[in-house]
Order: sequence, then C-alpha cells, then structure tokens
Amino acid sequence: MKKLHILLAAVAAAMVSVPSADACSNVIISRGASADGSCMVSYAADSHGLFGELYFRPAGRFRAGSTLAIRDWDTNKPLGSIHQIARTYQTVGNMNQHQLIIGETTWGGREEQVDTNGIMDYGSLIYVTLQRASTARAAIDTIVSLANRYGYPSEGESFSIADPQEAWVMDLVGKGPDNKGIVWVARRIPDGYICAHANQCRITRFPMDDPENCLYAPDVVEYARSMGWYSGPDDQFSFRDAYNPLDFGGARACDARAWSAFNILCDGVFTYMENGVEVSRPASDWLHYAMGYDLAGEIPLFVKPSRKITVKDVADVMRDHFEGTPMDMTQDIGAGGNALPYRWRPMGFEWKGKRYVNERAIATQQTGFWFVAQARGWLPDEAGALIWFGCDDAATSYLTPVYANIKSVPECLREGNGDLLHYSATSQFWMCNRIAQACYKMYNQMAPTVRCAADAFEQEQMFAAVPSLDERLAKLLRKGRVRKARRLMTKFTVKTAQNQFDAWTKLEEFLLVKYLDGNVKAQNEDGSFKHTEYGEGHPASIGWPGYTDIWKEAVVSSHGPVIESK
Repeated sequence: MKKLHILLAAVAAAMVSVPSADACSNVIISRGASADGSCMVSYAADSHGLFGELYFRPAGRFRAGSTLAIRDWDTNKPLGSIHQIARTYQTVGNMNQHQLIIGETTWGGREEQVDTNGIMDYGSLIYVTLQRASTARAAIDTIVSLANRYGYPSEGESFSIADPQEAWVMDLVGKGPDNKGIVWVARRIPDGYICAHANQCRITRFPMDDPENCLYAPDVVEYARSMGWYSGPDDQFSFRDAYNPLDFGGARACDARAWSAFNILCDGVFTYMENGVEVSRPASDWLHYAMGYDLAGEIPLFVKPSRKITVKDVADVMRDHFEGTPMDMTQDIGAGGNALPYRWRPMGFEWKGKRYVNERAIATQQTGFWFVAQARGWLPDEAGALIWFGCDDAATSYLTPVYANIKSVPECLREGNGDLLHYSATSQFWMCNRIAQACYKMYNQMAPTVRCAADAFEQEQMFAAVPSLDERLAKLLRKGRVRKARRLMTKFTVKTAQNQFDAWTKLEEFLLVKYLDGNVKAQNEDGSFKHTEYGEGHPASIGWPGYTDIWKEAVVSSHGPVIESK
C-alpha cells in the first residue's frame, strides 16, 4: 500500500486537468441485456448549480415562420433563436412520447474547439431533439443537423441515446468559432451488451464501413489532421485520443465510474468483443487503468453483463461509492467517524508539496436530478415510455415512476416549485436534500434506514404497481381509448409521487427523532419507539454507536498521548 500512495502522489499533479465538478454519469442497457426487454438509460445530472425538477413540454403545433428562443441550459443565458418546426412531440424530463431517451456527460475537450458564436448548447440539443425526433437514429441526425446549422457553443459531450429497439453512445465536440459545426461519432451498443460513460470521451477506434452500427462525421479524421492532432491512417484513428486525450484525471475522476458500473453489473468479470471473438477477463485487470496508474489501453466500450439487468439493478448502480474496491470512500479517515462516502469540493488537495485526490464516485452530493428511463417496445408508445425520476443524491433518494404521456406533472416535481435560492416545503428536491443533509452527519447509522425505505418503495413500484397498471393501460389502448389511458397514467403518476413525497417528509421527522444529538433510540417490531412504563415520552433505551475503527486508529495516532485515559 505504501508504494500505491507514493505513486498516487506522483501522478496526482495531473488532477489540474480533471473536468468540471459539475460531472454526470450514464449507464446504457441494450434491449437484449435487460431482464424485461427494454432499452434503458440512466443519468445523474450532477451540477452544483442545477435544481431538481421535472421538465414538461406538451406536444405543440406552430405556424410557418415560427421561431424558438434558445437559452443556455447551464446559465439561462440567451443564445439566439432557431426555426421552429410545424409539430413537436411531448417531452417529460429526458424522454419523449415516442420512447426516445437522451442523456449526457460533459468531457470538455480542447479549448479551441468551443464555438463561442454558436446557438445550440448541449442542453438545447437534447431537449429540442426530443421534441423533434422519434427514434435514436433520427435523434443522431437531428443533433448533427442542429449543431451544424446553428453552431455548437458547448464543450465535448457524450450522449446516451435509446429507443425501444436500439441504444447508442455518441461523442461530439465543436470545431471552434471559425468553423461552425461538430465532429462526431456514434456507435450502436450490440444487443445483449451495456455501455457506460462519465465525463471522459469513450469512443476510440471505430469501424468506418458499418453504417448499421457506426455513424460519424465525414470530416472526423481530416479535421483532426488539419489541426495537427493526428497524422496516421484512417483505420487507426481514435476519436478519444484526438479530441479528448486521456490523462490521470480523465481516468481516476471519470473512467473509474464507468469501470465501477461495469464491475457491479458484470459481477467482476468483463466479457467483450476482441477482434470479432468474445473474451472474458476479470475487472481487476483494468483497475490500475481506472485509478490512473496505467493509461495504456482502454476499458472496453461495450461489455456483456453477467445476468439480465433490471431497472432496480441500474438504479442501485447509480448509488455506488466504489464500495468493495480500493477506491471505497468509506474506508479512510476522510470518511470521518461515521463512514461518510463523500468529500466536499474541491476534488483534490495539496499537503506539504504533494497533491492528492478526493474520489469522485457515481453517487454524489451535488446531483440535481437523476433517472432511469425505459423504452419498452412490447407496449404501445403511449404506455411504453416510462422514466423513473429522482432528485438530489441518488444514495439517499428514491425514484418515482413517471409515464411520459401524462397530461400534467406532480406538484412536488413541478418546474418553478422552488429553486436553489428559494426553499419550498412542497418540493421533492428540497425534501430529498433535507434527508441527505441529515444522513451526512451520521451516515453509517442513518443512511441504511433511508436506503431501506427507498428500496421498499422502488421494489413495490417496479415489480408490482407499474406492471399491474401496464396491463390496464395496454387493454385500454388496444381498444383505442387513448384519452382514458392518459388520464389513468396521469392519476397514477401524480398520486404515487405525492404519496411518496409525503412519506419522505415523515421519514425526515423520524430521522430527527430517532437520531437526535447522535443518540439512537430503540424501536419495537412495529416501528414505534420503545418507552418506559412511566410514559410514552420517555425513551426506554438510548444507544451510542460510537465511531469506526478507522477513525479511532487515526485519532489515537495523531492525538493519542493527549487523550489517553489512565
């Protein structure tokens, strides 16, 4: 371990190139890799300046000559306007009425590739495309067309794009203020496989003669040559190496999250295609790569999971803190006395002339919203489009089911119900933050209580309530009763979300009472608190769980002579 720390100190200087802390994580599940035959995309929108709310845009009709104002998604800065099309699709969050899903992670890229004059920022590309495209391939075409026509002012991005039949990963970046448009490549995830990306460009070499499974900009190689970033033959061209070269930060802060998602869903064994042959190797073979110690090679872009993946599996991956790996955030003194798997920003620190890194796991405190969206091709579009939506830190929040063809959204998720500077007692974002802030104080005691409550709710919805409603909706839709089906799914979505919000409000009160001042009050089997025979307001048993052994050892090491008792 001493050698490991020496190596970390030596390479951590490269952390100056770590992408913005406003960093996201995506997992993509192809239809053949899922337990129910759905394509899935998970997304955590991890920005310190992003409020958690459910975007809702009904389908619309527009007159010829109409325009659409574009504002930067991150800053709300007006960027300009674009031509509006005659008809748009309804969107709820990052999904539309035709079961199209789009997520993203930002990877930056080279500074000179940002088009400061462009109009279509990455957020606008997502939400405008959802209004205009009905399939994954159409979405790729729309993204490219919009960026090339109006200019792209954002940094490099990876997009997760899925419909009921296909799932794709797309890397794109601009060509600078003097060369409007983007260079890009999109690869279809092989059926039965999964993909993950987290703020590091993931596509390296790609087939240039397989349009069924790989699409790319005509000038993707030539542009890199013109900029002096590549000089080899076309068939050896790597998109990542040209436009987002990997460094320590890109591996440790970003690709490590993709590695961890694969590690969980593949049970520690990566099965992937190599030269047309399926091979399997232990995930540990890529551990030094993920930790930034050996940057040669790459994590496979696609891997085959060890089992069919459920929506609950994906949701739980989004709650990962590298548990059970050398990067486990609960296993050093940085976790404090209660195994807190978080490190407040900045992502690194310097001590006595050496640089060190704070881990960046999939689950993080600055999440605005997160989701797992399902495109379910065995159901009509009206019922198949389903997004499981949550707010704030995934590890201490829950996902509530939202059908994308609803007529209105729940009050607790409504846009404008509070913001980052204005608290709202009826906002799911704020209530989830209250729960998370409580847990951060005494994490190893309180977070398991919260996780148990989230698990119970999600399992009931995922394996009972939603399947039951799906059957009713399918029957109505087969009879052509679309309006009634939409009313039913709206009522279910709103009622379920509001009931769980109320339950989370009561949970926060329970946490306050049970864990007040670091105490732990005992409970009966029915969940009520144990009290003395002299009155219900007097706790019968109060426990003091103390601190972890890691904390005790560190405190004794640094302060033992002063606090040692005789």
